Amino acid sequence: MDPQQRPSPPQTAPHLRAAPGWPIHPALVTTGLEIPGFRVTASFGVVRGLTVRSAGVLGGVSVAFESIGGGNVQTMIDLCERARAEAFLIMLQHAAQMGANAVIGFRYDTTEAVQGLAEVLAYGTAVWVEPAS
Repeated sequence: MDPQQRPSPPQTAPHLRAAPGWPIHPALVTTGLEIPGFRVTASFGVVRGLTVRSAGVLGGVSVAFESIGGGNVQTMIDLCERARAEAFLIMLQHAAQMGANAVIGFRYDTTEAVQGLAEVLAYGTAVWVEPAS
């Protein structure tokens, strides 16, 4: 189905319309292969969002001090959370550009690209869903 001809998101689920700035409602993203109450009517293929983040010089110093005592390193937690959120949003934008209104089979993959650089990949399958009723 041509993205220009797609109907707007299902009127029977107004609570699942994407908020401003979000191309797809997060509730229509799942690690599963189906979304309860919806049926997949079209599949557009794999979508991804990739970001590479660094704590920076000051962040690196902060990490060094925080890690001396052991336990959680809040600077790295914040860095990873920001990177995941950014990768997730990029993936949603990619899916919307393909004409999707949902993503199934969603996953994250994280690696340390180079020491101090965190690479985060968010990926899944872009699909069009409609209410099952």
